Amino acid sequence: MKFFIDTANLEQIKEAVQLGIIDGVTTNPSLMAKENIKGIDNIYQHYKEICEIVDGPVSAEVISLDYEGMIEEGEKLAKLHPNIVVKVPITADGLKAIRYFTDNGIKTNCTLIFSAGQALLAAKCGATYVSPFVGRLDDISHDGVDLIRQIVDIYSNYGFQTQILAASVRHPMHIIECAEAGADVATCPLSSMLALLNHPLTDNGLKQFLKDYENSQK
Repeated sequence: MKFFIDTANLEQIKEAVQLGIIDGVTTNPSLMAKENIKGIDNIYQHYKEICEIVDGPVSAEVISLDYEGMIEEGEKLAKLHPNIVVKVPITADGLKAIRYFTDNGIKTNCTLIFSAGQALLAAKCGATYVSPFVGRLDDISHDGVDLIRQIVDIYSNYGFQTQILAASVRHPMHIIECAEAGADVATCPLSSMLALLNHPLTDNGLKQFLKDYENSQK
């Protein structure tokens, strides 16, 4: 499974890269706003800086909701850096844009996926990634991980090359469950990745090793 970090914070991205576990980055307008990145020029510059840190896909989201606007924005984003993946919402115009980008060699991430049908349509249009939102489905009492399983089965049946990018991943069990379900990628905050390190037996084992070592020096 690939790990993408879901943030626009450069320091967190650098830390994740140093850990050696990061394969890419996902961002969105909310994450940019959280870092107080304002103005289109500053946003584009920030994407470039992220691409200089991470040697992997960097999802950059279009804001337009109409086809012409998506195409204009997406082409500008794709020119920023070869690693840019244009993030497009699952709408009728979004599907048209994904088909255009696919036909013109631009990688895409179809976002706001909440059903297997939406994921099927995105794959038919050649999306590079689809982003099912696991946590947001859990919020409304639906099993987000079960959607991952459905999409995995459908894509396997027909040999779709679209990668399943589990999004809205909020805690370490989400990561493990998505890995078990067969997701290609999990994108989440750094805190969720670091939580995978935690286990009381590991902590107790380290304490015991240190205690035994100290006793051996007496």
